[in-house]
Amino acid sequence: MNVDLNRPYRKNLMSRGLIYMGGEEQEITIKDLSLTGVLAELKCDHSRDAKEIFNMLSASTTIDLYLPEIRLAGEAEVVRVDMHEGQILLALEFRNVAYDVDNQLYKRKVHRKNMTAPGKILLNGEYREFTTVNVSVDGLMVNLAEAIDVKAGEVTVFEFDQLGLDGEIKVIWVERTADAGTLLGLQYVHMEKTAIKGIPRFAR
Repeated sequence: MNVDLNRPYRKNLMSRGLIYMGGEEQEITIKDLSLTGVLAELKCDHSRDAKEIFNMLSASTTIDLYLPEIRLAGEAEVVRVDMHEGQILLALEFRNVAYDVDNQLYKRKVHRKNMTAPGKILLNGEYREFTTVNVSVDGLMVNLAEAIDVKAGEVTVFEFDQLGLDGEIKVIWVERTADAGTLLGLQYVHMEKTAIKGIPRFAR
């Protein structure tokens, strides 16, 4: 029997999920799963072929992945695209994923993408610099390096250049960090931009 000892063990399963590719969410069926990645079948609508998939991946082979049944979300790299019996198969290698043992992914309404980037928020009459922890189509989690006296429910304005976002935002919750900083959960209230390019919804 010929056994490839270097290949991680793969478990066959039929689980559904979503990827974010080409600026839109795509449905997938997981054919098998290992510790390092998955083999996924892209839902075919007969208007898409392998060439179109390659064109979508020309800008970046890293895509967002969400597997709700096993509560796994994050980023994966497309390492291979195959056609098999008229179906498109994607070999995905995990890059930055989280398995939420506390079931928080199941409770959240939309996916949160881990992203570290700078921005500014107006608090107590002064613009303060923040660094994002994660981003969704509903809001942001941000970290400020200083302790700020701010209350949940406060509405203010923000700027986040990485995604070209600015407008009004509401403070949903406030936490102090171990290094004397401030962690804020923020929800969009009003923005000029209605669609956030590059951030999937992955709504349950």
